[in-house]
Amino acid sequence: MIVLIVSIVLLALILLRVPVAFSIMAASILGLGLLGGLSNVVGVFAVIPTSAVGSFSLSAIPLFILMAHLVLESGALGAVFDSARTLVGRVRGGTGIAAVVAGAGFASVSGSSTAAAATLAHTSTRTMVEEGYSQRLATGTVASAGTLAAMIPPSILLVFYAVTAETSIGETFMAGLLPGLLMATALGLTVYVMALRGHAPGAHRSPLAQKLRAVLGLAPVLLLFALVVGTVFFGVTTPTEAAAMGCLGGLILMIWRRRLTLDRLRAAILGSVVSSGMILAIIFAAYVFGHFLAESRMTPAIVDAVSALEVPSALIMALIVLLYLLLGFFMDQMAIIALTVPVTLPVVEALGYDPVWFGVLIILAAEIGLITPPLGLNSFVTARASGIRLETVFLGAVPFIAAMLIVVVLVFVFPEIALWIPGLMQ
Repeated sequence: MIVLIVSIVLLALILLRVPVAFSIMAASILGLGLLGGLSNVVGVFAVIPTSAVGSFSLSAIPLFILMAHLVLESGALGAVFDSARTLVGRVRGGTGIAAVVAGAGFASVSGSSTAAAATLAHTSTRTMVEEGYSQRLATGTVASAGTLAAMIPPSILLVFYAVTAETSIGETFMAGLLPGLLMATALGLTVYVMALRGHAPGAHRSPLAQKLRAVLGLAPVLLLFALVVGTVFFGVTTPTEAAAMGCLGGLILMIWRRRLTLDRLRAAILGSVVSSGMILAIIFAAYVFGHFLAESRMTPAIVDAVSALEVPSALIMALIVLLYLLLGFFMDQMAIIALTVPVTLPVVEALGYDPVWFGVLIILAAEIGLITPPLGLNSFVTARASGIRLETVFLGAVPFIAAMLIVVVLVFVFPEIALWIPGLMQ
């Protein structure tokens, strides 16, 4: 009964648009109070703050966020789009494919889907529409390409999942690389197919000298990606140390592109502090919520109930993934992880599945919600930045949603897609 009351209160607060961290915290305090009174709440708060946000590994999150903001302020994403457009322009729908490449490029040096979508909307949507792309295809491409930042390392969501699930941050971090590249490929193929159906203009060619300059334009972002991801893969650094080097790389990129000013540096630091504070607040609230779940004994009861079911484990896993897909339509991805992983992960492990693979799978499923109604944060950002109607963006995202669902099914059926690279690290 107490768990039901807490769940109703939590859902009501979220529907009332109370910030996620405060919603989780309020519901958790209510639950702890109902279970053990005020002394129980005080006891939990005497221990949780330090254990929740005091770990060294957790510092990777604000550092990766700062790295993303530095790269964003450097203007490198616009250069990536222009370079990719030059290199793949001979392919029909090349400018749209270039937008996907730019999304993957930004994802490789940041972990912010929303920032990627907003920047891509400013840099590429207008270019595609001016070239003759339909508004649906242009905005759908940009909104979906922004979701790549949720999967391609360094991904803030993957780090957040690793902290919540207590898995290896390095392995979880690297597990997203192949699924992320597979997702980027699927989105690029979708653009190509839509272009063949007449939603985009024909190809255009660029001189060889211009293509060589385009390769040089991609080099800084590729080098920064290799620095951050490569050092983690080979065990040279921890994710936190790699994030610190990434921040230095982002600062050097600003200097090299002559974009380092006091105002831009202040904007990068302020944006990082605001985003980091929000995420750390969610982590703190999630720890308190997890303590409530432990005291309520709800998780062991669910595990026992699921274990007693006489149905194939694959069917149970499919239903869990479907749940995450549906939750993504209505909730923020971090909130989904914070609220559900303490409950679903023990069930998944009891069924014999790998927790790192599970993290990649649920993030792939939940990120589809970034471009679908009613929440569709990336679609909202794209519509606002491009000045195109929100309904057009949602309609343009439909073929990309189909492509993303295919990738989710592939990773579900073939776990090696996510686990192969982490296996090489062991």
